[in-house]
Amino acid sequence: MRLGVLDVGSNTIHLQVVDTHMGARPNPTFNYKEELRLTEFLDSKNEISAEGIGLLRRSIGNAVLQARTVQVKEFLPFATSALREASNGEKIIADLNKEFKIDLQVLSGDEEAKLTFLAARRWFGWSSGRLLVIDIGGGSLEIAVGVDESPEVATSLPLGASRLTQKFLNGNPYIQKGINEMREHIESQLEAVLPALVKHQDSDRSIATSKTLRTLARLSGDWFDTNGAVIRFDVIRKIATRLADMTHEERTKLPGVSSNRAKQIVAGAFVTESVMRNLDLRELEICPWALREGIVLRYMDWMEKG
Repeated sequence: MRLGVLDVGSNTIHLQVVDTHMGARPNPTFNYKEELRLTEFLDSKNEISAEGIGLLRRSIGNAVLQARTVQVKEFLPFATSALREASNGEKIIADLNKEFKIDLQVLSGDEEAKLTFLAARRWFGWSSGRLLVIDIGGGSLEIAVGVDESPEVATSLPLGASRLTQKFLNGNPYIQKGINEMREHIESQLEAVLPALVKHQDSDRSIATSKTLRTLARLSGDWFDTNGAVIRFDVIRKIATRLADMTHEERTKLPGVSSNRAKQIVAGAFVTESVMRNLDLRELEICPWALREGIVLRYMDWMEKG
């Protein structure tokens, strides 16, 4: 069965096509991605502007066409924090569904955390024991913990790398005052969920997903001779400071860092540092599967039961 998962995120519109069947590992066969940065089109009323809606329509239209071209059998579109939180998000989604004859669904933050956790659990298997899974997206941070396929704790915070960059970071390189204010904001947001997470600090493995965290792991390997598959706490502290001191142009020259990623990688590094410090995590292991794979796995589970 060929499935097309369309992720309408805060940064990108990303179509991932996979071939799979009952009990099989999802095999990626095609990817299509456009950078959109929806959070940059929010106005003072928290509405996505007409320009943003136009770009969104164009990007989704392109993705739908690509899905048809590669003969996707089932199309699974979903939206995350940008559309979820926009004041006019509900109307935009209704219009998109009508225009393109799709069923774009909005995931809650907790659903994002649970589906990402499912993907990590399937990747690492039951023998990995209790998992703590962290995902940093453009609009939000998700954390989930548990020993089964459904986490015992799943939470989402508005600490996405794109959101924080837009709100706090200015200048080139970024102004220190903005960095300090951002770090204080991250700490205050984490305080609200720490009581529920502290008792899970004895997790057997701490896992990181998302492009931001994979990029940070790669920088860890390049700069500090780690294997590129982990993020160590002692290293992320150094990386965050080094990235903050660099200009935008210097960051774009780093391996695997696009112009858009170069803007928000500083915020992503400081979120990672803060989470690891507050939860006393020495190391995060990178998981190649994340939310989109979780969507596929949940759909196939549903098909099998049906």
